[in-house]
Amino acid sequence: MNFKYPRQAHLKSKKTIDLLFESGKHVTCFPLRLTYMPLEQLDCNQAGFTVPKRNFKNAVARNRIKRQMRETYRLNQQLLVTKSGTKFALLFIYTAKQSLDFLPINEAMIRLLKGKHYEDF
Repeated sequence: MNFKYPRQAHLKSKKTIDLLFESGKHVTCFPLRLTYMPLEQLDCNQAGFTVPKRNFKNAVARNRIKRQMRETYRLNQQLLVTKSGTKFALLFIYTAKQSLDFLPINEAMIRLLKGKHYEDF
């Protein structure tokens, strides 16, 4: 299995992120909220991670949570394989008010990536 998270798998395009917020679908599994949308022009799934500054004023705390989310995605990204081979733009938003350990974030990530909501595409 390939557990890499290469540079081309990072969601960085401002246009794609704006498009996700405008017309993407949402799924929530505490403490994460996933906004996703299928895009044909992608070579691989692209994922982005965000933690609201409103809930975590300290940048160190925000960066730690983002590192945990990236690691759980890296370990479980193979769960997001669709039958049609559709590639998705994914944005994970941390919704909890306090910092959690690795395990609750990992369990939520697994539930979101295994979800039935991708079978529509």
